[in-house]
Amino acid sequence: MSGVTNLHRRNFLLLAANAIAAKSATGTSVIAADSPRKLAGRTLDQLRDDYHDELFERVLPFWDKHGVDHKHGGFMCALDYDGTRRHTNKFHWYQGRGIWVYSCLYNHFGMCKHHLEVARKAKEFWLRHGQQTDGWWAELLSRRGKVLQPFRGGVYSAFTTAEGLQEYAHATNDDAAQALSFKLLKNAYKYVTRREYRDPYAAQPGWRVQGIWIYTLNCCTQMLRRWDDPELVRIADASIEAIIEKHYNPDIGLNNEFLNYDFSRPESEANKSLIGHSIQGLWNVMDEADRRGDDRLFRLCAKRIERHLDVGWDHVYGGLCEWVNVNQFDYEWGPQKLGDQIIDLKMKGEYNYVKSFWALNEVLVATMMIYERLKPDWAAKYFSLAQDVVDRNFSRRAHGQASYVLASDRKMNLVPKSVRQDNYHPLRRLMRNLQVLNRLTKSR
Repeated sequence: MSGVTNLHRRNFLLLAANAIAAKSATGTSVIAADSPRKLAGRTLDQLRDDYHDELFERVLPFWDKHGVDHKHGGFMCALDYDGTRRHTNKFHWYQGRGIWVYSCLYNHFGMCKHHLEVARKAKEFWLRHGQQTDGWWAELLSRRGKVLQPFRGGVYSAFTTAEGLQEYAHATNDDAAQALSFKLLKNAYKYVTRREYRDPYAAQPGWRVQGIWIYTLNCCTQMLRRWDDPELVRIADASIEAIIEKHYNPDIGLNNEFLNYDFSRPESEANKSLIGHSIQGLWNVMDEADRRGDDRLFRLCAKRIERHLDVGWDHVYGGLCEWVNVNQFDYEWGPQKLGDQIIDLKMKGEYNYVKSFWALNEVLVATMMIYERLKPDWAAKYFSLAQDVVDRNFSRRAHGQASYVLASDRKMNLVPKSVRQDNYHPLRRLMRNLQVLNRLTKSR
């Protein structure tokens, strides 16, 4: 019997058991048949209010106090759960992402001058200290702006800065920031699509990485909503084709993370799927489909997201598995490095059961998008399951803290210390879903 058939049978039985019990793995009600407007056990109004409180009363004050460098500009993300700084260095990824978050807050949530000032100071700090003479950007700076690590090929950071600068440009009508964001994106895209490019996550030079298309399309969609650019349209087209056609493997019904340069499948990667990344890529395509008014593409992505959730959700303990390697029952997974955290687990079999907070944020964004447009029961169910896991296992609210556990083992046992907090994925999820909930509650 094939691995796909095994997965189908396993998930059918597990889903059927869940439907009969109408409970999550933790015993919390998912969604009652007579309460279609409840998600995660809350009315839409209650969920909207909870998201608003989480964003504006807890998470943003935490960052304002501990992670935002109000003196020099920029963001310090090496934070423990209570906000204690492990160090004050500034990593490139987090600067561009922070500029985006605070510019987005300004653009979509009341045009608060404080939010724009945080974005402005971060942008000026990064432009002043991060740019190199060769056109690339340093990868790590000290708090005051000393270069600790120059550019060594970490091109993902260029995408984050492009995203941040375009959002800031929209907030301020800053033509120079807009031009630089476009230049950064196009140069980064050319750099990563060369045959000789060696992605830091790839085992071989020239491998195509799904994450690259995700970063690229995420930027393109936001830029094209505001400005016309034929080259960005072509880049968006290529990114959609890669995620929907090239990385999608019909033999397993899942997306592969790594492909050869010619888009063939390396034997070692043909049955593997990085589930959370695939869901993220698919909702990015849905976002672009929405911009284009392409309902067919939106629905295709929704269907594939459902498939990835059916395969990747841990129906025993809850949460999303990190990887699946279909039909590879003797496969040995090595230690998992997630940001600055190493999960040293010894796992063998189809599933890598590391649980990542960033991936749950992508599940919550994707299912909320689908629920708003199509209202399928499965989207409500998986949103509710994911929100329950976040509230119970990743949020530090029960400990009186506004931070999160970023990754854990299969049972999501408490990780006593944190070496970093995420200034992007949870805030993006809170903002995007709060916008959806505002629309849903106003449309009744």
